[in-house]
Amino acid sequence: MSESYVKEDSSHTIGVEFGSRIVNVGGKAIKLQIWDTAGQERVRSVTRSYYRGAAGALLVYDTTSRESFNTLSNWLNDTRTLASPHIIIILVGNKKDLEEAREVTFLEASNFAQENDLIFLETSAKTGENVEESFLKCAKTILAKIETGEIDPETIGSGIQFSDQAIRNNIQNRQKQNSSCAGCRP
Repeated sequence: MSESYVKEDSSHTIGVEFGSRIVNVGGKAIKLQIWDTAGQERVRSVTRSYYRGAAGALLVYDTTSRESFNTLSNWLNDTRTLASPHIIIILVGNKKDLEEAREVTFLEASNFAQENDLIFLETSAKTGENVEESFLKCAKTILAKIETGEIDPETIGSGIQFSDQAIRNNIQNRQKQNSSCAGCRP
């Protein structure tokens, strides 16, 4: 992607920012509603309410900041405690483009992700590398778990809403096919 995701003179998130985006996953238009809580300790008590009803979370740390990596355990604990047990969590190491200033190795973060059963990738908000991929990976994983029946969108607090009945019927038919063939062999 040639589009730059960071303006050189942009300000930091203060409190919480909201945005939405439609992505295409497997021919389906999926609207992501994104709450950026910025990971600031001073607003942590307020941001905890945003976990309720979330289907996915991106835990983002700065690869050039040991401190931001060290706080991941606290944010992961909040996510697992306050969100749905089926929440999809993606660990994202940002500032991949600043290799010379790196304080957290890829291997170290990858091990943390593996130990905590997280999906992991590194991005650069400045160059756009893997930014879109992090959101797509989250959306694809959520959709796959809906289709296999692991996540039930009808459950209150799932964080998932269907835009129309046709999509709901399609998902329900796939879930029935998967469950009726659970013991089948190809």
